[in-house]
Order: sequence, then C-alpha cells, then structure tokens
Amino acid sequence: MGRAGLAYAQLAVIAAAGLILSACTQERPVGFAATLPPPLSVEEIIAPADGSIFSTRVGYAPLHYGMRAARVGDIVQVVLMERTQAGKTTDASSDREGEINISPPAVGPFSFDPGNLNSGSGASFNGSGDAAQSNTLRGDIAVTIAEVLPGGMARIRGEKLMRLSQGEEWIQLSGLIRLADVDADNRISSTRIADADVAYGGRGHIQRSSQPGWLSQFFTVVSPF
Repeated sequence: MGRAGLAYAQLAVIAAAGLILSACTQERPVGFAATLPPPLSVEEIIAPADGSIFSTRVGYAPLHYGMRAARVGDIVQVVLMERTQAGKTTDASSDREGEINISPPAVGPFSFDPGNLNSGSGASFNGSGDAAQSNTLRGDIAVTIAEVLPGGMARIRGEKLMRLSQGEEWIQLSGLIRLADVDADNRISSTRIADADVAYGGRGHIQRSSQPGWLSQFFTVVSPF
C-alpha cells in the first residue's frame, strides 16, 4: 500500500471513529420550546378610568366557551395513547426440473448407446422471513398553542424534560389539532393530533448501558464481514 492509500485509510478510520463518538452522545432536539402569549399593549395594561367594573384586561371567558384553550400561548394537556404494531411474513419457493431423452436406432451406422446422451437438470429455492415490532407510549404532556390557523385548527408544540438521578429523559410533541376536540379541561388525546411528531429519548448512564461500546461500534463499521 502506497502513501496515498495509507493516508486514505487513516482518514477513513478517523472519520469512522468521529461518527461513532458523535452517535454515542444523544442530544435533545431543539425547536419544541413553549410558545408564550403575545405581550399586552400599554392600553391593555393601563385600565381606563371609566368607572366600569367589567374589564377584559384580566381575561374574558364567554359563557358558551369557558376557559377552553384557543389562543396562542394557551396550555393544552395531551394524553399520550400511542400504540403501534407491525408485522410482516414472507415465504417464497421455486422448483424447476428438466430432462432430455434420445432414443437412437438400435442397429446401423447411427446406432450408439443412448445412455451417453441422457441428461437432466434441477433447481430449487426456499426462503422465508419474519419481522415484528411493537411500541407503546402512555402518559401526559402539557404543550402550548404555537399558532392559530383558519378553519378552527391550531398548531401545538411542547416538551417535557425529566432530570433523573441516572440521566435525562424527554418527551417532545408537535402537530395540528382541531380546537373543537379540546374538552372543557383543556385535554386532548394524542390520537386526534394530525401530522404528529412525537419523540421520546434520553441520555445518561442507563441510555449508555443499552448500547454497545464505542470500540465495538468501531469494529462493526470498519469490518468487511
């Protein structure tokens, strides 16, 4: 191996090691921060001196709607009820046979042993495969309304970060909801969220223990077998 080949091999090893080390540390994705309501204007902060005891500065809830979340920054509690199951089974088989028999004349100049021309062939194949996966996620997470859209729709976004003694775990969620699906307690099931993006991850001692070490990952990447 020349110097150029050795240099390329060293670069490949360094790149593979960097990729493995970066994959060992899982970082929490960004972009799920809570959305705060817009700040009040000066006119809304300063109460008008009109002598009225009714004011919408401190919030107004119509009798027919109540305090149901409907504005940017309002909090919605999402009940996580995610369960997915997938399974696939494949089975294939093939069989093929061929045979040639020639019967030459028994006497005369063209007679010969027919056993010298008899031939046959055969081929067969059998294959099968099974795959199954099951995931379940239960719990509650409070998110905020990030955007109110036409047609009674709203975009929600939020995350829950749990700092445990053995590391961190987080749940992140975003998606589209119908405001009519939010109940009187500002709760909505995760099965009613469209374009849902639900992420559950973590980092720490428990997370590292569930993965192979960096040296094992390195040899897995560079091994040609």
